[in-house]
Amino acid sequence: MANEISLRHMQVGESGVIADVKVSGELGRRIRDMGLIPGTEVTVVGRAPLHDPVALRLSGVTVTLRNKEADYISIAR
Repeated sequence: MANEISLRHMQVGESGVIADVKVSGELGRRIRDMGLIPGTEVTVVGRAPLHDPVALRLSGVTVTLRNKEADYISIAR
């Protein structure tokens, strides 16, 4: 079984596959609409100076998330 970690705790350069998105409602829909769905590979490509937000690369695009949103996403490494 793969180790799972919250997306918030990943370091720049780390990659993994989204295992679960643990939020529903409007926020869950918004996260999924950005392409952050289980099975998608993501790489952390950068962080702001105070570590919030985080920039992610997935499916050929770069998206950013606040840490409070990243807390809802589990990554399998």
